Amino acid sequence: MKHETLGLPGDGATTHVHVWTPDDGQPVRGLVQVLHGLAEHAGRYEGLAAGLCDAGLAVVAHDHRGHGRTASGPDDLGFFGDGDGWSAVLADSARVRGHARERFGELPWALLGHSMGSVIALHDLAVSGARPAAVVLSGATGKVGALLRIGQGLIQVELRRIGVRGRSKLLNATAFGTYNRAFRPNRTQFDWLSGDAAQVDAYVRDPLCGFLPTTSLWRDLVGNQARLQTAEFLARLPRVPYAVVGGDLDPVGGKGRQVQALVAMMRKLGHQVDLRLWPGGRHEMFNETNRADVVAHTTRWLSERLAP
Repeated sequence: MKHETLGLPGDGATTHVHVWTPDDGQPVRGLVQVLHGLAEHAGRYEGLAAGLCDAGLAVVAHDHRGHGRTASGPDDLGFFGDGDGWSAVLADSARVRGHARERFGELPWALLGHSMGSVIALHDLAVSGARPAAVVLSGATGKVGALLRIGQGLIQVELRRIGVRGRSKLLNATAFGTYNRAFRPNRTQFDWLSGDAAQVDAYVRDPLCGFLPTTSLWRDLVGNQARLQTAEFLARLPRVPYAVVGGDLDPVGGKGRQVQALVAMMRKLGHQVDLRLWPGGRHEMFNETNRADVVAHTTRWLSERLAP
């Protein structure tokens, strides 16, 4: 596998992009765009990229605004923008995809989003009208989230109190505070991510992971996540194969229950959705103890649809 990075100029930010390609001599049969989750970065998907490249699939993944090396510095982490940051995030995704498709030509392509990235992926498809050959949603938030249950009023209160760049421990606790309970006694505050202690420790040590999001990011994310709860929005998605993958202990998806509810709603609307929940799996299945099986399953599913 070959790896390169590049900076793609955009509206107010230069997007940091990773490109992984099969080794020389191995034909590229398809393209997978990866959208990472909240408070992490695209470089963490190298292991997934290796599996996909072994199957002849090129991978492009970028750091979202306010994340990874797209962020201008520590103070920029967790911040999409002063105004409509969400639209800028979607535009970045479309621009990276356009660059990749121009480079690789008219190869079949797929979109893979993890956690927050799954929300971005669905919004990207609904807004842009893009039509991939397949879509994978990993660690999906499901049909209900903690901040959605409480409502966006709390976010507005915190916005008024500390501003768009403020970082609210209250919002962070509301979103993530209960996630570790099922894994007591806790070794770290991020035990809910994976059962592999080494992977959790790597996340904790990474200065580009685990930061507090700004109030404006919560406003953008939660407000747009709420739209996913409606049949009207889901009906706008392209009629392509979807795969939803996760762990049945993932608190983000309600230990599978909320994810199953989302899948049921999508199927009711006529979408073709394959669901796979691994027993004992936590939030980051691509970093779980059985990640080799998860990567192999995902690679096989994508290969069957991109390069049969």
